[in-house]
Amino acid sequence: MKSIKNTRVGLNGVALLSPLTGIGQYTYHLVQELQQILAIQPWLFYGTGWRQELRSTPLPGVGGVKKMFKRFVPNSYKVSRFLQDRQFGPGMKKRGIELYHEPNFIAHPCDRPTVVTVHDLSWVRHPETHPIERVEMMNSLMPNVIKNAQHLLVDSDFVRNEVISYYGVSPDLVTTVLLGVSPSFKPVDALTCQPTLTRHGLRYGEYILAVGTLEPRKNLATVIAAFQQLPPSLRSRYPLVIVGMNGWRMEKFSTDLQQLISAGEVKLAGYVTQQDLPMVYAGARLFVYPSIYEGFGLPPLEAMACGVPVIVSRRASLPEVVGEAGILVEAMDSQSIANHMREVLEDPILHAKLSVAGRVRSERFSWRQCALETARVYQQVLAAS
Repeated sequence: MKSIKNTRVGLNGVALLSPLTGIGQYTYHLVQELQQILAIQPWLFYGTGWRQELRSTPLPGVGGVKKMFKRFVPNSYKVSRFLQDRQFGPGMKKRGIELYHEPNFIAHPCDRPTVVTVHDLSWVRHPETHPIERVEMMNSLMPNVIKNAQHLLVDSDFVRNEVISYYGVSPDLVTTVLLGVSPSFKPVDALTCQPTLTRHGLRYGEYILAVGTLEPRKNLATVIAAFQQLPPSLRSRYPLVIVGMNGWRMEKFSTDLQQLISAGEVKLAGYVTQQDLPMVYAGARLFVYPSIYEGFGLPPLEAMACGVPVIVSRRASLPEVVGEAGILVEAMDSQSIANHMREVLEDPILHAKLSVAGRVRSERFSWRQCALETARVYQQVLAAS
């Protein structure tokens, strides 16, 4: 049997061209560990060509280009996929790639053994949280992706059960590989954090943090509603800081936010770089994440690794990730969330207990283990092909 280290592996790296959100983080850390720990040097497809260089920064101006493309090109997604497909297949053959891993749902057509990572079924379970065009596209393409893949990777047992149930896939063809947390997410003292926090207008231990793209699925409207129910003294002392890029239907939050922003009680930090993000986590007093649906939930894991108490919804995969190390709440119950926020902010014993529990829990998750288990699936697929 050929060793995986001597196999030419190809991965779709397009998610690395934009500021890294969940799928970009997954792709980056997986490839980094494959390179450093397993001596596997994957070829990465960047939309117009293949390279073995792992990008660590987004492509300058890519956001503006995407907006212009969507605005002026009819059926922009289909056109983009068509153009990428034309580059993808010939590039695979030219480089002699033997195994293709698609880390972002929609695999390009190819005649090589294919592994696909399905991070969630959010467009199926909560279509109202996506643009209708995205829902239609995913419903159109995913059945064939599932059918043609030799193996599926999922981020949690919750998603594994969803995929098996919804698509009727054999359980033997779906493997859970938990995501990891970077060592850069760790407790950091005030003196070390403060230069970074100062650039963002923050003070160590004096803000509530929420992280996520500003879109309905992240349920930030409920976070804001819960925050509004805190006493004015707590809102003033611990402003709510929301980290994340503007997403679909951002305008839904504008009216609710404006008054709080004007009062300095809510701060929209926008996208925070990978260099600054660990410090922004570590400097928070509390992390709140009542997402409606998650296939895994990297942000609460990153917060726990930094020793920051977390409040998360008890939906989907989040209990699987957080366990008993955080406070689980009903996603839409703003009053309950507000009550728990107040408890953690005002009770130093509870705060310390959750801080320690979160750090211990986070030690179960590593990108190294993620890469090792992913490589094991590669080996199985190659052996069966």
